[in-house]
Amino acid sequence: MQVTPLADRVVVKPFLEQEMKKGGIIIPDTAKEKSMEGEIIEVGTGRTSDEGKKMPLEVKKGDRVLYGKYSGTEVSIDGQELLIMRESDIFAVINKK
Repeated sequence: MQVTPLADRVVVKPFLEQEMKKGGIIIPDTAKEKSMEGEIIEVGTGRTSDEGKKMPLEVKKGDRVLYGKYSGTEVSIDGQELLIMRESDIFAVINKK
């Protein structure tokens, strides 16, 4: 199933936190922190300004981004955990070098 977000919203696939730390301790699901990093898998068409002009998004599909810990709405689509959030909830794009 394909999901197309509306306006200035994006669909983000959060990166999963590692289950095991360096010391070999396994962290249970209930103690894991929410991820604040993910990959954009779909973007909306952009926001409409007060003058009726379409404002394109600054982020694009495939960008690796940082966002707030409690940003967006969690949804499950085809068994995949995703977040739908506004572009303004994204703090930064991580550049690959």
